[in-house]
Amino acid sequence: MSALFLAFTLLALQGFGGVLAVVQRELVERRGWLSQEEFVEDWAVAQIMPGPNVVNLSMMIGARYFGLRGALVALAGMLALPLLVVLLLATLHARFAGNPQVAGALRGMAAVSAGLIAAAGLKLSLALKRNPLPLPWCVLLCALGFMLVALLKLPLVLVLLGLGGPGCVLAWRRLA
Repeated sequence: MSALFLAFTLLALQGFGGVLAVVQRELVERRGWLSQEEFVEDWAVAQIMPGPNVVNLSMMIGARYFGLRGALVALAGMLALPLLVVLLLATLHARFAGNPQVAGALRGMAAVSAGLIAAAGLKLSLALKRNPLPLPWCVLLCALGFMLVALLKLPLVLVLLGLGGPGCVLAWRRLA
């Protein structure tokens, strides 16, 4: 349980912005707690649950291996120390937000976060090889989802219902 707490504390401390890449590397590649396919499936479930994705995922993994205690330990790992860091950063931001160098550094961090998210998406796309839907359908659903959320700014819940529902039905029909 201490490894669980420490793992999620370290993940939470690294997870500013592009957390998906960090979480995938730690849980799949480094610790081997999940396969790539399990990670993709669990991440999808974590995304549709209310709350932050990585917190949801941490509780799912904690519960899988250690029951309710594991879920609570993983949650504590995600929140305890990072809460103190956020309070410190909020205090510093309030004091130095008007500084042009600080504003520039924050813009640079946002660009790096976007790159990390894109890299993780490409890495996770390898799991589509085992998806019951043909790769072109997966790419089409992914592209439509991106366009609807990023370009047309539609609410995520509508996109999930509009594309996720048909995607599930198509996958179910291919498996049946």
